Amino acid sequence: MVRVVTIEREYGCGGGVIAGKLAAHMGWKLWDQSFSQEIATMAQVDCAAVESRSERVDTPLYRLAKLFLRAGSDRGVPLADSEMFDADCMVTMMETAALKIAAEGNSILVGRGAPYFLRKHNDAFHVFLYAPRSEKLRRLLASGKDIREAEHLLDTVDRERMAFVKHYFHADWPTRTLYHLMINTWMGDEQVVFAIANAIQGLQNQSKLER
Repeated sequence: MVRVVTIEREYGCGGGVIAGKLAAHMGWKLWDQSFSQEIATMAQVDCAAVESRSERVDTPLYRLAKLFLRAGSDRGVPLADSEMFDADCMVTMMETAALKIAAEGNSILVGRGAPYFLRKHNDAFHVFLYAPRSEKLRRLLASGKDIREAEHLLDTVDRERMAFVKHYFHADWPTRTLYHLMINTWMGDEQVVFAIANAIQGLQNQSKLER
């Protein structure tokens, strides 16, 4: 029985929009920006601090600065929570939030390491969305980004996600064996939603027959 769906995605392929449409189609709760808000609430930091750390590894410079910040706190210098909220802390909170959401069920989780944290959950269905660069560029330009910004984001965001997964999960990104379904979003949002929902329904029907 599928109770939670994770959506991992290449940047610009429309993963967030498609996840929203899938949630509406299934009548389930979407955890995208609200996923970040849940983590922020648990960590007692601003949501912006979560977004700035999401699916990124701290740079060597930031890690060095953090050492100085911690040294200062040892000398009695107070620190704001956001200053100590690094990528390591972020990952711990991400896992806690993902497990909590999965326990509630009927949820669609977007990114933020969810498929890795829930990889051993038999009631989780993992989807990876991708698209040709031309399609991703088209979507980004349609969303209002200029060509220079869009090209830069396409060149950097997924590279950061690769580094994040390699660092924290010791795996390549995408980890193909992790996903139940990998779909090219070039076919269109509605077709992608139908394919995911149909695959889940097929599993649900199979599960009922096996009982």
